[in-house]
Amino acid sequence: MRRQSRFGRIALAATAGIVALILAGCTSTAGSADLPEQQSGGFSKDVEKRLSSAVTDGMKLADASAAFVGVWAPWSGSWTDALGTTKRGGTTPVSADMTFRIGQNTVPMTCTVLLELVDDGVVSLDDPLTKWLPGLVGVEGVTMRELCQNTSGIGDYIAQLNPKFLMNPTRQWPPLELASDGIAMERYGNPGEKYGRSATNAVLVGMALQNATNRSWPELYKQYVFDKLGMTSSSLPDSSQFSVPGPHAVGYSVGLDGAGAVVCSPMRDVSKMSPSQGWTSGGVVSNVHDLKAFGQALASGSLLSEKSRKAQVDAVVNGQSWERYGLGVQLLGPLRGSSGAVPGYLSAVYSDPASGLTIVVALNNSTPGPGFAQLLAQRLASIVSKTPAKQKGAKVVASLPWSEQQAVEAMTKSAPCPAKKAG
Repeated sequence: MRRQSRFGRIALAATAGIVALILAGCTSTAGSADLPEQQSGGFSKDVEKRLSSAVTDGMKLADASAAFVGVWAPWSGSWTDALGTTKRGGTTPVSADMTFRIGQNTVPMTCTVLLELVDDGVVSLDDPLTKWLPGLVGVEGVTMRELCQNTSGIGDYIAQLNPKFLMNPTRQWPPLELASDGIAMERYGNPGEKYGRSATNAVLVGMALQNATNRSWPELYKQYVFDKLGMTSSSLPDSSQFSVPGPHAVGYSVGLDGAGAVVCSPMRDVSKMSPSQGWTSGGVVSNVHDLKAFGQALASGSLLSEKSRKAQVDAVVNGQSWERYGLGVQLLGPLRGSSGAVPGYLSAVYSDPASGLTIVVALNNSTPGPGFAQLLAQRLASIVSKTPAKQKGAKVVASLPWSEQQAVEAMTKSAPCPAKKAG
């Protein structure tokens, strides 16, 4: 056994032209720069072979039967694909429009809604959480800003409850129960002191904004994110909707023992689960096309005012010097985005606001955790970062602070249960 890694109302009078830009991936609002125009066509056969091999390697290390991927480098081309089959040992191929659970990639959506509500004057980033959740014990001194920046000091309920999620996936969890488990854990530190990744933070933001707006989160995501970006395949399903909406691949994961160590056998089908396990920290379902639209909007800040865009990327270091964390968004070198895992699926979405480079990838086995999805995205980014521009003077991605080989080595080390070789 090996231990698993830890891991209302903005201008409703938006013009049809802006909506068209959003749908095209060239998101813009006043004061923000358009992303570079995407070159038509794909990459060279060699590059596409390398990208496909990288994804296939990731599938083997994660022991996944399916992968969904999109890579867009505006200066040189794009590549989208769906690899594998809908279930282990099956023969039905997956398709690129299939949906999957996006795990903690829900968090930047939640924090984007918060920032839009700040722009609308409904709430403030410096509001104490207790203003909107009066009487909640153990969160004194914590602000909305600190929740989205993961500097609240509050513990991560996933570390506590993940074995229960895996063993009883259809149980419906009230948000207060999730939050209470996180609050009761040992703290990362005092409010504002240091970074500590915790799903509890986004659940508390969810509870607070429900009180502030008197609206449900399916409504909030739809108005502030999905409808604005044309994300027609994305939703926050009801807690009693156990199946992934729309055509999808089966989701898998191994189990954990009582101490939280990975037990590689048996492999479990965990496709049917309650989205309440994640809610505003991990409950959204989406697909590659929709995540491209969101990833580019997140990177460019196109849904936000200039003040909120700056606040979102005011980041703290959370790893290497080039790994920082803003308000629900990870800054990974020049890329901005996130990674996530929820029983059955892991995924990542990253985009560079300068060059427009965008990576979306998902696998149907959550065992290696969200960091594995990040590393796979880093490998794909490294491959396409060196592709030549088709037009002279086109903006290319800045130098990345990691190499493909470094990403490969890190992926190998972080995969606790790789697929067994045939024979």
